[in-house]
Amino acid sequence: MADPPPGGPVYGDDGRGRCPWGVAPPDYRRYHDTEWGRSVTDERGLFERLSLEAFQSGLSWLTILRKRAAFRSAFADFDPAVVAAYGPGDVDRLLADPAIVRNRAKIEATVANARAVMALSEPLGDLLWRFAPVVTGRLRPATLADVAARTPESDAMARELKRQGFRFVGPTTAHALMQATGMVNDHLAGCWVVSVDDPFG
Repeated sequence: MADPPPGGPVYGDDGRGRCPWGVAPPDYRRYHDTEWGRSVTDERGLFERLSLEAFQSGLSWLTILRKRAAFRSAFADFDPAVVAAYGPGDVDRLLADPAIVRNRAKIEATVANARAVMALSEPLGDLLWRFAPVVTGRLRPATLADVAARTPESDAMARELKRQGFRFVGPTTAHALMQATGMVNDHLAGCWVVSVDDPFG
């Protein structure tokens, strides 16, 4: 087998090729192998990913993964109807919770985003998945350098979310959301993960 290109798949102790970021630590490996790039369409699942991507802004994704259970507890398992009813007292409670990221702007944005979800005239999944690019027939990215940080589709999604009253979802965060929920599958060529939703098929 030829050596993978720099920035290409890395082979772990189990002999499987993975995207370099998904080899270690175990938190990353589990997320890479079982979630990233796989289709998420339910409202809670999408609201959770949208919220966590916003909290990740400026931080390590590993930090967010390790606090994920605490985030779920703090935000009612990301039920938009419950979070939309949070008031100032809830924000103060969350700001005092050391198990999550205590950033007022991000906490308030999560509450505002839950209200925006509830105000939509269509399901959240219909809104978000409308921006999934048509990529059938394209080659998978070969290295991390081939993976975009933002795209015209994520730019358009961010504009529409802002128009609908969402906060903390710029083009880069929107693209990360698209990657996390399978709207875009950026697993590298040679990565063992194969999703049934793989648009590169």
